[in-house]
Amino acid sequence: MGLTSVGIGTGMDINGIVAALVDAESAPKVASFDATEKEIEAEISAMGTLKSALTSFQESLEELTDPDTFIARKVDVSSSSYISAEADGTAVEGSYKIEVEQLAESQKLGSMPVDDASAAIGEGSLTLAVDGEEFIVDVAEGDSLETIMQKINDAEDNIGITATIITGDSGPQLVMTSDETGTAKQITVTADDTSGSGLSDTFTMTELSAAKDAILYVDGLKVTSGSNTVENVITGVTLTASDADLSKSTTLSISADTGTVQKSIEGFVESYNSLMSKISSMTAYNADTDTAGVLQGDSMVRSIQSQLRGVLSSTYDSEDGATMLANLGVKTTQTGTLEIEEDKLTSALENDMTQIRDMFATEDTGLAARIDGVLDFYVQTGGTIDSRDETLDSQMSRLTDSREQLETKMASYESRLLDQFNAMDLLVANLSAQSADLATRLASLPGGAGASS
Repeated sequence: MGLTSVGIGTGMDINGIVAALVDAESAPKVASFDATEKEIEAEISAMGTLKSALTSFQESLEELTDPDTFIARKVDVSSSSYISAEADGTAVEGSYKIEVEQLAESQKLGSMPVDDASAAIGEGSLTLAVDGEEFIVDVAEGDSLETIMQKINDAEDNIGITATIITGDSGPQLVMTSDETGTAKQITVTADDTSGSGLSDTFTMTELSAAKDAILYVDGLKVTSGSNTVENVITGVTLTASDADLSKSTTLSISADTGTVQKSIEGFVESYNSLMSKISSMTAYNADTDTAGVLQGDSMVRSIQSQLRGVLSSTYDSEDGATMLANLGVKTTQTGTLEIEEDKLTSALENDMTQIRDMFATEDTGLAARIDGVLDFYVQTGGTIDSRDETLDSQMSRLTDSREQLETKMASYESRLLDQFNAMDLLVANLSAQSADLATRLASLPGGAGASS
């Protein structure tokens, strides 16, 4: 580096001149690096957007890959004030008359009342049993009704009894309730008193509420259940009773749930169109601005579009003959998106559900499985998009190395220029000094311009 920005010998701005020369040498390369970096960053961002869109489209296929989606059943009840129902794919379409005579209830037992729930009761143990299973609660000297309640509820081997204290007119009583309804879940309590401490007297239990089974009638046939939730009385149907009144009845109707399938197909079309829109924006060319999309002409994107269009336009075998998307009213537009003819889709869902199921959900060869396979190739961990990202990361790393190399080269170039300019300046300064000295000497010679007369 020069000691000053102005040359001693020449008066030139050496630092400014050197900076201008270094900039002239490096500026085109830096501009090229910046442009390349911008392109790489744009492509990395585009790959992220593309992968996200492909993944979203893939997720929209999940329901369509499941055959159960196409055998879903819809349940309607004419009156839901006392009963509700759910049906799985095994339920048979039809209608049933349902009546509820009695709800299932849990048994409740109460101890003898005591004067003080926090006072000591006695010593010994309680054996509590439900439906042939039992557990034992040890009662220590000084334990109160409150303590015993807590021990019952906290017992790790409790087989389905909840204890609470209810204080009535006669005083606090420990009330035990079976956690499950039905006559099979009745409670027995046996007190083992130690030295006549009074534990047995307190735990002489009284039934406060009897266990009951639910009683229903399905098309006139009596059904008894220990629970208010009754499964498979009607094949594939779960009934849940919430009130009992034989003067009321409801009609339960089971039909194919075409709405769920239609919603899944509409979601599939919407997601596909969203994917195509994103791809279009990344590959389009704007003639007005003379700018091209980040992925215009990209072979990977063209391959994705080509493969998906091939799957969507294919014919698929089913139990009821070959079919294709167009037969459902799902057709491809001139712009490459999908659109739905609602009337045609509704008709197909009502009449051709088996074909629709086989077309979408056949394992490995169905439309959903084939699309899923195409997308997996690109979006899975280590897939094509991940490989492209790795390549772009490598390019960015090499660009960073090139920038560092240029900086090192320019620093050396700047140092060399400064050395050269400073050497030139020193030479000019020396020559100027010698010239001045020579002029002084010449002037002092006899007859010289500066000699005295």
